[in-house]
Amino acid sequence: MGNSAQGVKQQHRLAYQAIKEVSQNNHGAITLLLGVVGVSRQAYNKYWKREETPKETRDKLLKERIIHWYELNTKTIGAGTILTNLNMDKKITFTVTIKQVKRLMRELNIICQSRIKKHNREKQSEIYLQDNVLNQEFYVKNPNQVWLSDSTELSYGINGEHKVRLSGVLDLYGRCLLSSHLSSTETAEAEKTVFEKAFEVAGDVRPLVHTDRGSAYTSKSFNNFLIGHEVTRSMSRPGTPYDNAPMERWWSEFKLRWMNRHPVPKTYEELVRLVESGINYFNYTSRSDTRNGHTPAEFRNMAI
Repeated sequence: MGNSAQGVKQQHRLAYQAIKEVSQNNHGAITLLLGVVGVSRQAYNKYWKREETPKETRDKLLKERIIHWYELNTKTIGAGTILTNLNMDKKITFTVTIKQVKRLMRELNIICQSRIKKHNREKQSEIYLQDNVLNQEFYVKNPNQVWLSDSTELSYGINGEHKVRLSGVLDLYGRCLLSSHLSSTETAEAEKTVFEKAFEVAGDVRPLVHTDRGSAYTSKSFNNFLIGHEVTRSMSRPGTPYDNAPMERWWSEFKLRWMNRHPVPKTYEELVRLVESGINYFNYTSRSDTRNGHTPAEFRNMAI
């Protein structure tokens, strides 16, 4: 009985708020809408003259911050990640639960507008190859312990007719993209360039470098370049993309949560700006519980 009465009160509160927004305080419109809802003018006026309860004050602030974090993250995060951001939000000085976030998201009609595609993968056979040093050991304790690299295709132009390759070097610790490079095709020179940028960022380090078996990564010039940096090499097994899963996932999120959320760039210059702003977002804005609520850059910097 109590829950039923509480539900009716909540419906009335939502109705009052809607009436105020729709009517824009026009007397005739308010009267008409109150008649549709079935409540009196006295009850409506009493509601707006009463003092806001502490719970309503908290909910109002939470709604504002939920909208802020949701839009900042390109409307592609769910309740869990929103809660992570709220827990790091200096404007929120009280405890927030996942239940509260989900309730307020329902009231705001907010839903995560993208989802990482799930792939059904058969369990990989236990075949040991000497060059697969990483062997899907994706947990690392320190920055610059393992670097992953790969490239992905992007489009630009009036009809998306132009194709380029975006190469990247990902630090497995915290999933921070250390460097990126755009080129017409995946070549050894392009991959050497992106690694040169990564070493400029990281300094004198000797990580384990894991890539797939693409021709650029198996070329003599590229491997001679890495030998000069005294790194340990590792390669995915043939036909086993899951051996480089964190890098694959990073590209997937980059496309689904950033590139696909913006219009296709018409020019190469627009593409460069969009890619740079997207990488900046994932490194410096996107938070995750797997990093204790920190961004990749924060997580990496705390360890260095």
